[in-house]
Amino acid sequence: MRKHVFFGGKGGVGKTTMSSAYALRCARADLSTLIVSTDPAHSTSDVFDQQFDDDPASVEGIENLDAMEIDPEAETERHLMETKRAMSDQVSAAMVNEIDRQIEMAHQTPGAYEAALMDRFIDVMREADDYDRVVFDTSPTGGTLRLLSLPEMLEGWIDRLAHKREKAIELYERAAIGNNEPRRMMDGDPILDRLRTRKERFEFAGDRLRNDAAFFLVVNPDELSLRETSRAIDELQSYGLDVRGLAVNRLTPEPEDHEEGRGARFLRDRVETEREHLDELRESFGPPVVAEVETRVSEVKGSILETVASELDIDVGVEPASAPE
Repeated sequence: MRKHVFFGGKGGVGKTTMSSAYALRCARADLSTLIVSTDPAHSTSDVFDQQFDDDPASVEGIENLDAMEIDPEAETERHLMETKRAMSDQVSAAMVNEIDRQIEMAHQTPGAYEAALMDRFIDVMREADDYDRVVFDTSPTGGTLRLLSLPEMLEGWIDRLAHKREKAIELYERAAIGNNEPRRMMDGDPILDRLRTRKERFEFAGDRLRNDAAFFLVVNPDELSLRETSRAIDELQSYGLDVRGLAVNRLTPEPEDHEEGRGARFLRDRVETEREHLDELRESFGPPVVAEVETRVSEVKGSILETVASELDIDVGVEPASAPE
């Protein structure tokens, strides 16, 4: 299995349960493991009965397992302030207020939230050398897909911005000194330097996601979940990402043969419907089914989490990263 393992899916399907169970399984296999929650709901603290924050902390009672919870709102605010500081350093005092206003407006636009979160993703991946496995419990599918599309999209966007900046500098130099040998303003231009640094970060993220990350989608055995999962598979694969499997969660337990009555009939009908959806997942979806986990009466934590971890047919062995394309 690759170093970075992502669990995604529709909201409420049980991504935190599956990601926590897999992280526990990796830790039990003596792999130094970090589980990272990026879902605003942050249920990881509930699963392990321990509060986590933006810094990795050891999970009490479980060797080899650390956890952290990224606050997307705090990351967006941090990203906003960092951008303001960086841009304010490059302009005159008279322009600072206008720059601040423009940046505030930009951070209200679609994609700003994902851009801030991607920056934190990159930091986590870059700082994860001490871990054998990093498991990501992601936000619901739509947000995750927008997030994972950013490296490819922003690399091209930054290239275009850098090209425009280079042209602007060239025109400025020619206007200032004619057609004589231009001064080398580009060599130390702070805006170009920042754009190149940003591009390098997104190139790093794109490389890690394509060549050292595996994706698992958590799905419930119902039609809406199957439809969203099918769309997510297509989109993830269109970005060149490795979708390794489908973890089916919240299957209905089948009643005993001797049980009768309205409740038992309902359960049997429900089980039959879910089996049809399971058959569709196995036969019509490309990635294999790697888990079939029944609904539990109690919260999935402690010994129940251990049981769920044993039900995941997901490899924990470490495999080398693929060569960059």
